[in-house]
Amino acid sequence: LVNMEESGGGSAQAGGSLRLSCAVPGLILYNTRCMAWFRLTPGHERVGVASISGGGDSTSYVDSVEGRFTISRDNGKNMLYLQMNNLKPEDTAIYYCAATLPRRECRSLLPADFSSWGQGTQVTISS
Repeated sequence: LVNMEESGGGSAQAGGSLRLSCAVPGLILYNTRCMAWFRLTPGHERVGVASISGGGDSTSYVDSVEGRFTISRDNGKNMLYLQMNNLKPEDTAIYYCAATLPRRECRSLLPADFSSWGQGTQVTISS
């Protein structure tokens, strides 16, 4: 069982910023895993927001956050981040970090490609 813990969620006004963090201290071969952020809103499926390759040199974003969100990672600290700028009310969701199995490239932002998940952190954006 992998312990993945998100932090940094909370409330902000539209146009504001938040930075999410995900600590994964016990995740072996961290720098070989694709990491991603997903979000969940009531009545909807979990949706991939952004992914980053094991080495951090390749990122991918869903269209709705492109240019506003930035995913990054610190492999020396087993940390994953999501910088969220120009937030909109439709960004309100529970955000989850996720990891693939070791030695897996980022193929998609589909939940089925990710084997380990955090507990989630709530982000609420008001207009």
